Formats: sequence, C-alpha cells, structure tokens
Amino acid sequence: MLAHQQAVFRFAYLLLGDADDAEDIAQETFLRAWNHLRRFDETRSLRPWLLSIASNLSSNRRRSAGRYLAALTRAFREQPKDRLIEETHSQSAEADQLWKAVQRLALPDQQVIYLRYFLDLPVAETAETLQIAEGTVKSRLNRALEKLRKIIDRDFPVFADRREGREA
Repeated sequence: MLAHQQAVFRFAYLLLGDADDAEDIAQETFLRAWNHLRRFDETRSLRPWLLSIASNLSSNRRRSAGRYLAALTRAFREQPKDRLIEETHSQSAEADQLWKAVQRLALPDQQVIYLRYFLDLPVAETAETLQIAEGTVKSRLNRALEKLRKIIDRDFPVFADRREGREA
C-alpha cells in the first residue's frame, strides 16, 4: 500500500487544494483500506481502489463548508497577492494557473482530469477508480476538456494565445 501513498496524497491535494487536508485524507484512506482489506477483490488493481476511497473522503471533506472555508482562508493568507509577479519559474506559474482553471470545473470533471492527466492513470484505472465504464471516462474527458478550453479562452488568455499561436 505504501507504494501508492504519493498518488493518494496528490489526488486528495488536487481535489482539496490544501496539503494538511490532503494528508488527513491520505491517512484516512489507508486506515479505511486496512480496515476493509478483507473486502478487497485481489483480482483487481489496488491503486484504483485506494484512489476511489480517497475520492469519496475528499468529496465528504469538500461538503463540509466550515473546513472548506477555513482551507480557502488559509490559502488566501499564505499566498501573497503578487505571487505571480514574484514567481521565478514560469512553468510553475503556468501549472498553478492551469490548476486554477481546472478548479472552476464541476467536481466530476475535475476528478476525471486529475486522474487521467495529473496522476497519469490509464483509462482503465481511471474507470475503475471512478467506478464507471471506460467509454464513460473517454466521453467525460472530452466534455471536461471542452469546458476547460472555454474557461481558458475566457479567463486565462495566456494559454488561449499560446494555443492559437500553435494552430496558426
């Protein structure tokens, strides 16, 4: 199980946006997995099962308005207003902006994008994690990416300009 610890933490962090909350979710994921290990189907891959648990726990955490508001407040206090100006590495700034764009999507769209592209899970493991068919993963990805393109075109012109430059 420890081999999957980083993926579980990263997924929880992507969903929650707070390292402390993500660490809590990762720990709770492994506790729940340990307590329910006898229910695990050994013919299946362990990573999607763990990520599914993390997804459910993260969703529960997000629904908790008080904790979510506290996380946003902490993040606002910790980030200087001119963070992008002070950013020394443009790739890091772009990744941060891309993450912010993805966060504007609905949670199911975020989940499929995070699993497939941020955690680089194959379609089959993404489907198993979300407990949906592989074809559904593909269609959700297409719809989520189209929504993301619209958000980027509207609110993140740096990315939109770059995309148009490549097409020209």
